[in-house]
Amino acid sequence: MDPIVIGIDVSKDRLDVAIHPTGEHFAVSRDTPGLEALVSRLTPLAPAAIGVEATGGYEIIVAAGLAAARLPVAVLNPAQVRHYAQALGKRAKTDPIDAAVIARFVAATKPEPRPLPDAVTRHLADLIARRGQIIAMMVAERQRQKRLSAKRIQKSIARLLAALQKELSALEADIDDAVRGSPVWREKEDLLASVPGVGKIIARTLIAELPELGSLDRRSIASLAGLAPWTRQSGQWKGKSFIGGGRSSVRAALFLGAMTAARHNPVLKAFRDRLVAAGKPKLVALIAVARKLLTILNAIVREGKPWQDGTHDPASI
Repeated sequence: MDPIVIGIDVSKDRLDVAIHPTGEHFAVSRDTPGLEALVSRLTPLAPAAIGVEATGGYEIIVAAGLAAARLPVAVLNPAQVRHYAQALGKRAKTDPIDAAVIARFVAATKPEPRPLPDAVTRHLADLIARRGQIIAMMVAERQRQKRLSAKRIQKSIARLLAALQKELSALEADIDDAVRGSPVWREKEDLLASVPGVGKIIARTLIAELPELGSLDRRSIASLAGLAPWTRQSGQWKGKSFIGGGRSSVRAALFLGAMTAARHNPVLKAFRDRLVAAGKPKLVALIAVARKLLTILNAIVREGKPWQDGTHDPASI
């Protein structure tokens, strides 16, 4: 008999559960009694894998509860599950159907269960995400400041920018205290920031959002960041490769690092220049630089050795 796998569709107040291959469905509330009932019902089944779709943070308490009960849980990329559902021709969308699709996706792809970030790491991720939100608000206000000339509005914008800057400074102090207060994070930040093109913010984003860095091979870590190329091919036809999925905040941080590294990191600048000289579009070259940068950072964390010019040739990693 096929191994038992579980798909869980998470909403704000409820968990819909599908068991594959038996086709059984049930639902529990997304609260402590519901989670206890879920664990009690799943533990005797000894599932090979449990898939929980990431849904804006609602999945964290579910995945944490299952992991604490030593059940093999994997948090899934919703885009991948959605594409899988489209491939199956599942146009209808209800919570039980979603749970069944998740279960079939887990059975087909066999995602590797990984430990969840602990509460401290999640707190750092929340601080970094909030920093990004405040910066986005400041950028929007500065754009308005350029467009609007009325004195009353200019004063309002100036007051708001001052308040946002104060909040940004406080958040950055909290982030600094969190990272520098942890010997493990402090060492990891120093390793990452030793690479030309990687500053503190990029390093801290990777610490919070990509804790697997240094523990996976280069293909797996690129897939998590959404930088692994997907190739479309059928028979003699071969389409363009593309990237997608993964952790968008990590990918955005790596693109920023790649833009700086392509100018100031001697190894990656030479790598980018070779690609452009070979006729690659500049955006394609930048994506390749971001992927190589991630590969280098993964190797540096794994080996525990900082960047040294001449010892990190991307072609050899």
